[in-house]
Amino acid sequence: MLPFPYAVEGGAGPKTIVFLHGFGACSEIWRDVMASLALEATVLAYDLPGHGRSLECEGMGGAKPAARAILADLGARQLVKVHLVGHSMGGAIATLMALADPGRVASLTLLAPGGCGPEINAALLRRYAAAAGRKQVRASLAAMSGPRSMPPDHVVDALCRMRKRPGQLQTLIDMAAAMTRDDRQGVIPGAQLDTLDMPVMVVWGAEDPLLPVEQTEALPSHFHLHHVLDAGHMLVEEAPDLVAEIVRRNTRRRGRRQRPVFGATAS
Repeated sequence: MLPFPYAVEGGAGPKTIVFLHGFGACSEIWRDVMASLALEATVLAYDLPGHGRSLECEGMGGAKPAARAILADLGARQLVKVHLVGHSMGGAIATLMALADPGRVASLTLLAPGGCGPEINAALLRRYAAAAGRKQVRASLAAMSGPRSMPPDHVVDALCRMRKRPGQLQTLIDMAAAMTRDDRQGVIPGAQLDTLDMPVMVVWGAEDPLLPVEQTEALPSHFHLHHVLDAGHMLVEEAPDLVAEIVRRNTRRRGRRQRPVFGATAS
């Protein structure tokens, strides 16, 4: 078993931005977002434990052990301060990392993060976990996206390659079952979220079919919110340029502020 999750690194610059994908994905989904930011920052994208090149590594068993494993890897890389970006399950992991080691996290950008409420479309997540071929993967991605979004070919290709690894598909099926036990997901208590002092931006698709956008209503008042009109759950694939710009802006913010609510289209 590998001691640390696999990560791909690129870019150059005084700040480091760390990307954590959602369940069933891999580091390659961040390709376009990372390319937009690579001229101004070092970018680091992980394959989460149980996924891709981190299929067998420390951190298996849920969001908390994954958070510990990635924090350990950041420590081994001697990265004292990083900006975290997490989508879906990766958002829950990023949040737990910020709670466990707030001094290491300069900013937190959460894209439709897990753990904000118990509601989840468990059937849809399990369908995605079991998607084996190109047609099934594409259909599952489309079902989790906005009504006018088409999954990018490079993402479909990357996920199909990942799922061909021995043991990968069964691992995803088992993880999805554990994550959606009783058709609910685990919740990070609001009182814990309220302790986060770094800039926090939460981005959510207004048409998210997996995690209801209403979960934003219970978030702490100092979290900034950005509702993406016409977008679904797959924000990285649906609006990579918008995501890159939001990350860029959040890495420049400081401190706790009152929450404005923004709206934007995914196009």
